[in-house]
Amino acid sequence: MKAAVIGVGNMGQHHARNYSEISGIDLVAIADLDPKIGETLAKRFNCKYYQDYKELLEKEELDMVTIAVPTKLHKKVALDCIQKGINILIEKPIAATVSEAKEVVAAAKAKNVKFTVGHIERFNPAVLKLKEMIAKGKLGEIVSINNYRLSPMPAQIKDANVVIDIGVHDIDLMNWIYGKLPTQIMATGGNAINQAQQDYAEIFLKYGQSAGVVKANWITPAKIRRMIVCGTKAYVELNFITQELDLYESEYSMESNDFGEFVIKFGQPKDKKTIKVENFEPIKAEIKSFAKAIKENTCPAVTAREAIDALDIACKVDRMIRR
Repeated sequence: MKAAVIGVGNMGQHHARNYSEISGIDLVAIADLDPKIGETLAKRFNCKYYQDYKELLEKEELDMVTIAVPTKLHKKVALDCIQKGINILIEKPIAATVSEAKEVVAAAKAKNVKFTVGHIERFNPAVLKLKEMIAKGKLGEIVSINNYRLSPMPAQIKDANVVIDIGVHDIDLMNWIYGKLPTQIMATGGNAINQAQQDYAEIFLKYGQSAGVVKANWITPAKIRRMIVCGTKAYVELNFITQELDLYESEYSMESNDFGEFVIKFGQPKDKKTIKVENFEPIKAEIKSFAKAIKENTCPAVTAREAIDALDIACKVDRMIRR
């Protein structure tokens, strides 16, 4: 399969590297406005460089392309790729607005183009292991999920706030793990340091009797990426960066007291169990999954509908904070 990457900044260059390493995929070209970056990476990955992505689309025969340009350009670049009949993996968020996202998805459907969005945390091996444990009932009924996505302000982000750019990851994860959309959304946040963009947010999502809390900011000096899941049978701590997964099993029983009333008795807490996780790079898994969907003509792991749902919630949170 022949692939290309449009936009080789922070995320795009990781896509280019992974395309060049995957057997069965040939990275034929990259495009970027900055010739210094583009030419350097093209030499490293032994592919062609184009400063104008439209020239790339005209001259190359492609099976798939990653779009990793600034969010405000997602719609335009995606529509140009779709018109050429090229399957696209577009970095999250799917677009700047829900209406733009729907326009892109409608165009892809009309041209029978495969379309997925880079909600990369779905491919994190620790997350996949956690999802498997939940499906097998190891945690019991999930009561709450707390996600922490904290770091300094990234220099490359100019056109999206903390909710749209990184909070959308955790919104998508909540929807995916619970298998449904929230019935209630509440949020607070604002501008602590950066007056141009929201740089902190706390989001509360209600899923029936369960809940999800997302804490995202660009004001923390350390990079923190963690998930805490509380279930009726166990408690789990997950580190997205190190791909570590720690399990704490509950020890309690329901008994009746002398008055015939049921009481909960807690035993001694069990030791922490570190769950074995087979470590691998999520971007590589994401690309392989999409390539497989193209080859086998199946639905991508992350659907356009799911990506629109995550963006829609993120936009609602953004409006709440602005009000």
